[in-house]
Parts: sequence; structure tokens; C-alpha cells
Amino acid sequence: MVTAAPGEDRSPALALVNTARVTGDDLATPALAASWLTSHELAAAVPDAASLSRLTELRAAVRELLAASAEGRAPEAAAVSAVNAAAGADGATLALTWGAGPVREWVSTRPGSLDAAVAALARDAIEVVSGELGPLVRPCEAHGCIRYYVREHARRRWCSTTCGDRVRAARHQRLLVEQRDRSR
Repeated sequence: MVTAAPGEDRSPALALVNTARVTGDDLATPALAASWLTSHELAAAVPDAASLSRLTELRAAVRELLAASAEGRAPEAAAVSAVNAAAGADGATLALTWGAGPVREWVSTRPGSLDAAVAALARDAIEVVSGELGPLVRPCEAHGCIRYYVREHARRRWCSTTCGDRVRAARHQRLLVEQRDRSR
């Protein structure tokens, strides 16, 4: 079980990007994708191969948006277009609901569908890169890690303690080798 990177609990789009790892892919098969979507309360239907392709293409587009934001550059136009198209996939409208007070939310015309899940993920990606979390999203600095996280502490450089431990262990090993080489 992979631990969630900081911020994944607040952004399903960030969690989507982090489904691809060096050690595996949580969207490798339609069954795995269905499990991931269900665990994030995004879709009830089991995706087929074409739907899985839509989801992985959205993941790549969102990854490009996050990378561009973290690097301070403009994203590829194709990624922006893909996310914008996906955001409208379910024909949702902005609606006002009233519980303890006014709340604005997107209401899908096709709840529980893959269209609704894709649109919700794309809208969340737009909110992340254009909102207050955007400047805080960073790529993990551990060698071999491709995940992103929300950097809430200025000294944080890794997406998890596992990555941090790997970096520290490698640094320690490198120092031991250098010391051994100097003593010869």
C-alpha cells in the first residue's frame, strides 16, 4: 500500500497524477481503475479499455499542468485543451445548495458515470493550478520518484517519509564510501 502524498486528501486531481509511480500504476487495468475511482467516490461504473484511455490521457494532461505550475512555465496547449474539454464532459452546471449556509457546487447531469468522474477530476485540476494550492504543488525530489505533493512546510522536499528515508540512506552510504576512499 502506497501512502498518500500530502495534499491528495484535498485534491483528487493530485491523487490521479500520483496513480502513476515508478513501481506501478493504479490505473493499469480497467478493474484497478474502477477500484481507484470507487475509493475516491468518483464513479460507479467499471471503465472499459476506451474509458481507461480517457482517464490516463487526463492524468497525463493534469501532470503537465502541475509540472508547468511547479516549474513556472506555461503548459503545453494540448494539455490545457484536454483538461478544459474533460471539465465539461458531464454537462454539469454550477448550482447553489443550502445546508448550514450557501454552498456552490457542480451538479452533474450524469452522476456516477465516467463522464462525471473525468469532469470532476479536470475541474479539480483547474482549481488546484489556478487556486491557492497551485504554488504549493511540487514534484518529489527523491531520485526515481515521479509523484507530486502539496508542500506545506518550507523544508519538505519529498512526497513521503519513504522517499525521504531513501534519500537520507543514499546520502549516508555515499559519505561512508567517500570516507573509506579518503582513508586508503
